[in-house]
Amino acid sequence: MHINDLYLQFLFSGLTLGSIYALIALALVTTYNITGILNMAQGEFVALGALSACTFSAAGFSLPAAFCLSVIITALVGGLVERLAINPIRNGSSITLIIVTIGLSIMLRGLALLIWGTNPYSLPAFTQGGPLMVWGAAVNTQSIWIFGLLIVTVTGLFVFMEKTYWGKVVRACVINRLAAKLMGINPYILSLMAFVISGALGAAAGVFITPITLATYDMGFTLGLKGFVAAIIGGINNVGGAIIGGLLLGVLEIFGAGLISSGFKDAIAMIVLIIVLLFRPQGIIGVVSGRKV
Repeated sequence: MHINDLYLQFLFSGLTLGSIYALIALALVTTYNITGILNMAQGEFVALGALSACTFSAAGFSLPAAFCLSVIITALVGGLVERLAINPIRNGSSITLIIVTIGLSIMLRGLALLIWGTNPYSLPAFTQGGPLMVWGAAVNTQSIWIFGLLIVTVTGLFVFMEKTYWGKVVRACVINRLAAKLMGINPYILSLMAFVISGALGAAAGVFITPITLATYDMGFTLGLKGFVAAIIGGINNVGGAIIGGLLLGVLEIFGAGLISSGFKDAIAMIVLIIVLLFRPQGIIGVVSGRKV
């Protein structure tokens, strides 16, 4: 393969991986903007959605039906998590809330281990056939579906925020929570809605990536961590920044793995996070001192 074709292949692979991170980062940023809570269990929603879809598909459901059912189930789990674990301590400190979401992540991972075991599960590709050749680089057709999901998600969030009543309610709470409360807006309902949306979005991402990367009970830990780093890169309350951060992280990982070593791939996110902690500490301060619902 020509060196330019190789770099182009790295770029397309990095954008595919980055789109996955961007979707998770979008869910993190959306939840944080609405509730002020950094949901460290977001990756487990991805794993739960992926594993549920594999189970439904193996049971004979069509791929669209398996997708819809897994999204609904994971959204309900997100709502239960908020009502049973987050809402009772909503007036706790931000550190307490973060620790609770970490505990929820461990609990959901353990539950997935009990239900699905350690075996990997797969889903068929959404589109059959070989990869598409673009300027000498091979692009997996599933990657196009992932790009499409990212575009649909961003478009949906924009339409929701700008064109709907509930979107305006969310924006009012983000701008000034106290004033929104005085106007009769109930932020606790918005908190429930945020976790339901983050569960649905995580499940959708999990289903879309499973044909490329097999679904396992512990896949959520790494994906959630990478999504968190992507959100920090772009700004924890910035939707556009989450997209840029996710895409950038994915491209850096693939180029690092291809040009240096494949064992270096997972270290990239840690290196980027350390750099952010050293040179952009205000981002971490913003997370720690975030709003409470």
